Amino acid sequence: MKEMELVGVRIELPSNAPIVLLRETDGEGRLLPIFIGGAEAQAIALAMEEVETPRPMTHDLFKDVLDQLGVRLERIVVTELRDRTFYAELELAGGNGNGARRISSRPSDAVALAVRTGAPIFAAESVLEAAGHTVDPENAEGDEPPPEEVLDQFREFLDQVTPEDFNG
Repeated sequence: MKEMELVGVRIELPSNAPIVLLRETDGEGRLLPIFIGGAEAQAIALAMEEVETPRPMTHDLFKDVLDQLGVRLERIVVTELRDRTFYAELELAGGNGNGARRISSRPSDAVALAVRTGAPIFAAESVLEAAGHTVDPENAEGDEPPPEEVLDQFREFLDQVTPEDFNG
């Protein structure tokens, strides 16, 4: 498992397909693009911007239910890529004393919930090997490039890739 950070959500042109972009926090710093739905992209973007809606959105409601039940989202894991579809799991702990639980989830929903709870995001090494994109290191001192630079490099990558390229 590799820890990831959420870089952002963007719209891939010309297809107008929303993408969530995760980056490996250590090692090669690989980027993991995951094509998602528009509603999920909006839910993630709102959470990243800490926008409070007049009524709870679905992911806010789910977080509130977990909080009321005394359950913590320990982490999310993008577990596999099969037939061009990413799979993820929520790792939950607490509640009625039944120990840790793993629940299957779409990666977009898992990320939306992780942003709201502050839970760490992980990806299986096999997923990164199949769909990860290595960013060229530009700084010999080992400093991270600014986020804009990472997004520019990723945009260049997206110009050359289609969803079919992620066929595992």
